[in-house]
Amino acid sequence: MPDPVDPTQPPPPSSPEPEIKTTSTSTGLPSNVAAAIACIPLIGGIIFYILEKRDSFVRFYAMQSIIFGCGWFLFNIVSAIVHAVFGAIPGIGGILVFFWAIIAALVHLAFLVIMIIAIVKAFTGVRWDIPYVGPIARRQVEGSTP
Repeated sequence: MPDPVDPTQPPPPSSPEPEIKTTSTSTGLPSNVAAAIACIPLIGGIIFYILEKRDSFVRFYAMQSIIFGCGWFLFNIVSAIVHAVFGAIPGIGGILVFFWAIIAALVHLAFLVIMIIAIVKAFTGVRWDIPYVGPIARRQVEGSTP
């Protein structure tokens, strides 16, 4: 039979929470918050890569955001060109534009999902490499650390 619970005693401690990296960065923000904001493609990455000089966690996410944002931007340019070329084809251009719009929407959805995953991972203090982009960002940050 279990021991009776004394109502005057505080409850037993629950299982420990996962460790979140909260050291202060050169921007004054906790490391996980700065890294999550840095995940905003291009703009957040550029700002935090310039401002943050000490925290490699934030600098990694900032560089990853810059590279990822450039890829997203380049996809938009290519998509606009393909859309214009397909639209200029008489007869079947409308059908090609329709199918290209579906493909482009799926690619944009994939970019958005990857960005959200990166923000959540950064906020929880986990260093997560975006496929293909992460290793490039890691080499750039490790090579530029003073």
